[in-house]
This record gives sequence, C-alpha cells and structure tokens, in this order.
Amino acid sequence: MVDFSYFEKKKVLITGHNGFKGSWLCKILKMAGADVYGYSLDVPTDPSAYRIAKIDRYVTSEKGDVSDYDHLSDYFNKVSPEIVIHMAAQPIVKESYLHPLETYRSNVMGTVSIMECLRITDCVKSFLNVTTDKVYLNNDVDKYYTEDDPLDGFDPYSNSKSCSELVTHSYLRSFFQNSDCSISTARAGNVIGGGDYAKDRIIPDCIRAAISHQDIVLRHPNSIRPYQHVLEALAAYLTIIVSQAENGNLAGSYNVGPREEDCVTTGELASKFCEKWGDGLKWVSPDYSGIHEATYLKLDSTLIQKQLSFYSKWSIDQAVDKTVEWTKAWVNGEDVDGLMSKQISEYFEGTI
Repeated sequence: MVDFSYFEKKKVLITGHNGFKGSWLCKILKMAGADVYGYSLDVPTDPSAYRIAKIDRYVTSEKGDVSDYDHLSDYFNKVSPEIVIHMAAQPIVKESYLHPLETYRSNVMGTVSIMECLRITDCVKSFLNVTTDKVYLNNDVDKYYTEDDPLDGFDPYSNSKSCSELVTHSYLRSFFQNSDCSISTARAGNVIGGGDYAKDRIIPDCIRAAISHQDIVLRHPNSIRPYQHVLEALAAYLTIIVSQAENGNLAGSYNVGPREEDCVTTGELASKFCEKWGDGLKWVSPDYSGIHEATYLKLDSTLIQKQLSFYSKWSIDQAVDKTVEWTKAWVNGEDVDGLMSKQISEYFEGTI
C-alpha cells in the first residue's frame, strides 16, 4: 500500500489534471491531505469525470498549454511544487494520425517544457513522467515487453511518447546526476474505470452504445491489451513517487500492467462489459481496414514488483464491475463523488 502520510500538506502539481486519470488522481491526493495544483487545457471530454464529480473543488487550477514554456514556468514558480506528475498529452492514437504536429508539440515539447522547469528550480523532490505501454518497438509478436526493450512507437502518438521518454532520460543524464530531485517514467497499460468518455477507446465506446441502446462496434476484437482499472495505474504512480523520494536509487522506468491472466482481448473485455451491464447489450465487429494497430501488446511488470513491491490487485472482472457501477450511478443521477471515495477506499483498504 502507498504511504499516504508522505503527501500530507505537500504541494503536488499535476499536468493534465482534468483528464480521466487526472481526475481520479486529484481525488486521491486530496483525500491524502495534499495541496493539489493543476495545469491543463480545457477539460478534454464532455461529459467528463472532472465535471461530473466536481473535482475542481479539490484543485487550484491554471489553464494553459504544457508546451507553452513561458506560461508553464510562471505557474511553476508561483506554485513551487515539491512533487510533479506529468500527464498532459494528446492521448489518442487515431487523433495523432489526424493531427500529428499538435501531437508531437504537446507530447514532446510539453515534456521539454516541464523538464526545463525542473532544471531551473530546486523545489521538486520527486517527478514522474507518465507515458504509455505503446512506447516500445512493437513487431506484433506475442511477447511481454520489458523496460530494456527498444523504444520506437509506430504511430505519431506512440512515437511521440517514446520521444517523451528519451527527453526525460536526456535531461536526467545531463542535468540531474547530482540532484536532490528523483525522476522516473511510468509505462502503464490500458486503463479503464468510471468517468472515461474519450473518443476511440473501448470502454467509452461500450458506455455510449449501452446508453443509446445500440450494438458496440469493435474494430479489432482479437487484439490483446494490458487492461487494468485506473486505480491500479495511479497506485503504481504514487508508489513510485514515494519510493524514489525516500531512496533515489529506486528511480527509473517502470512498466505498470495487469497479471498475466488478466491480459484479455478487446472482444473478451467487451463481452465482460455486456454481461455486467445487461439489457441485451452486445458487440459486433464489421470489416475494418483503418489505421494500424498491433494485435499483441503485453507488459512485463516484474521490475516494479521486485523493486517497489507493487503488485496488481483488482482482476479484470473487478475492474469491469467497478466501471459499470460508476457509470450506472452517473446514469441514475446518484452521488458519483461519494462513489469515487468509496471505490478508492475499497482499493486502498481504508489506508487513505
């Protein structure tokens, strides 16, 4: 379990705080007693977890583009954060094909901007750059990727996140060898959970179909992905933040993925969602010849298990159950913020 006492009264800056992951992270950190600050563009989806659960109550926010160094550095100096979690990004593969320039600007130059802010200040003690499981050179073979596999994502999104990793590594070697600031990157698998309404992602597509009483349309039902609940990834991020702050030798790059038995195909995940949702919901898969997507993507999370004693907790069935519970609460006009608190407490077994 995360040592949440570490975060009490500490200033935590989150870029991309109003996205799906960021909303859950803000809620957790507020429950842990942190002073939470956010820097991001507009809320990326409508609806969104950020607005539904009124997460803005818990955060001091600044609207801005992470690639705008002057604006970011002004806010950075104003906040003087002790912990920084960098999640601001253009996160959608399909969108990266439509807008590659904006994707690289956000995901690469945004990382340069935040690393430069770290370089010229001495307030930050623990920094985490959140990238993706798609950073690896994927030759579409059935294998588990480890942290020492080559980085070279295929599409503009994946490749730009590979570049983000390389930027972080370069700054670390060039400027932080004798620094009190510990720096890591986290490569998490595909996260699911209540409040994700992004375009072209499987669970949001399932939710939209369920609400509109239509069939779910799957592009690649046989693709294998490391699906996991959003709290799994966030718990890993917070574990890295605390561990490296207490022992700089634990800083590094970490895969964050589910157990082997929880790596399922997109079709299997959709079937689990349909079964839990009920109401006759089903999925179909018409012929599709669109953008490139790898069939296989699995992560080996042995390193974070050995180094930080972090293990996946909720099964894929539990992850789907919690997602449907959250979504039905929202559909029925129930207390979603209270349910988020309940699910967080359940996951962390009352330690927060």
